[in-house]
Amino acid sequence: MYSKLMKSLKEEEFTISGEIDPPKGANRETIVHQAKLLKDHVVAANVTDNPLGIVIMNTLVPCHIMQNEVGLEAVYQMTCRDRNRIAMQADLLGAAALGIRNVLALSGDHPRWGDHPQAKPVFDLDSVQLTAMIRKMVDEKKDWAGNDLDVAPQMHIGVGLTANMVSLEAEIIKLEKKIEAGAEFVQTQLIYDTKVMEKLKEATSHLDVPILIGVAPLKSVGMAKFMAKNVPGVVIPDDMMKRLEDSKNIRETTIDITADLIREIKELGFAGVHIMPVGMEDAVGEIIKRSGVKK
Repeated sequence: MYSKLMKSLKEEEFTISGEIDPPKGANRETIVHQAKLLKDHVVAANVTDNPLGIVIMNTLVPCHIMQNEVGLEAVYQMTCRDRNRIAMQADLLGAAALGIRNVLALSGDHPRWGDHPQAKPVFDLDSVQLTAMIRKMVDEKKDWAGNDLDVAPQMHIGVGLTANMVSLEAEIIKLEKKIEAGAEFVQTQLIYDTKVMEKLKEATSHLDVPILIGVAPLKSVGMAKFMAKNVPGVVIPDDMMKRLEDSKNIRETTIDITADLIREIKELGFAGVHIMPVGMEDAVGEIIKRSGVKK
C-alpha cells in the first residue's frame, strides 16, 4: 500500500478524510492554515480541482504544500473537464514525482456553472477512462498509448459517486464500471438523508470497495436552503432544516447535526466519512469528538 489513507481503509478502520479548498488567488498561507487545522483529525485531505468550474489555485501545488510543509497526506483531485489525456498524464507524473499517493478521478462540473461560462470543456476522457488510464500507468508502467514509463506512479485511485440522483441504479452501474477499470475507494457527494444512505448501502452490498460518505457542516440556514435548491441531488430532510431554523446557536447546532450524521454513517457500516469543512475547519475536531466514532 502506498498511502496512509488506503492502509486505514484496508485495515477496516473507520476512516475520516477531509478537504481543502485552494484560494482564488496565490495566497499559499491559506493552504497551510487549512491543513494545520485538519492534520490531527483526518488521515488525508482532498484538494479540489476548480469545483463548479470556478478558477482557483492549481490543485497540484496545494497538495505539495500540505504534504511537505504540514505533513497532511493529500488526495489529488483530477477532473476531465479542463485537460486532454496528454495533459492529465503529464500532471499525474508530476504528482507522482512530488510524492502524491492518492488520486480522485472525476468528470468535473461543466464550465457553464462556473465563473468562466464561455470556456470550452475538454472531456477528452470520462471518469471511467481516466480511472483505467491511471490504473495502466500504475500497474503496467505504461502511458495510455502503451509507451513505457521509466518510473511509474505509485498511487491509489478513488472515484466519486452521487447517491442522491433520481436513478440510483444508473449511478451504481457507472460505479461498477469504475471499479472494473481499477477504482480502489469511493467518495460520495454530500448526503444528509439517512434514508438515502440506507438505499446506497443496500445498492452497493455486492461491491467490494470502501465507500466514504460525503458530509459538510450546514453553517447557516441560508446555506442549507441554497444547497437544497441549487446543488443537484442534495436533499436536506425537513427535521434537519427545522433544527437549523429553530437554533439559538447555529454553530453548535450544525456541529451536532454533522456529528449525528457521522455516527449514523458508522452505524450503517460504511468504511468512513469524507468531511468537506466549507470554512469550518476549526470545528472538524469537535465534530468528530461529538460523533463518538473515534476513541
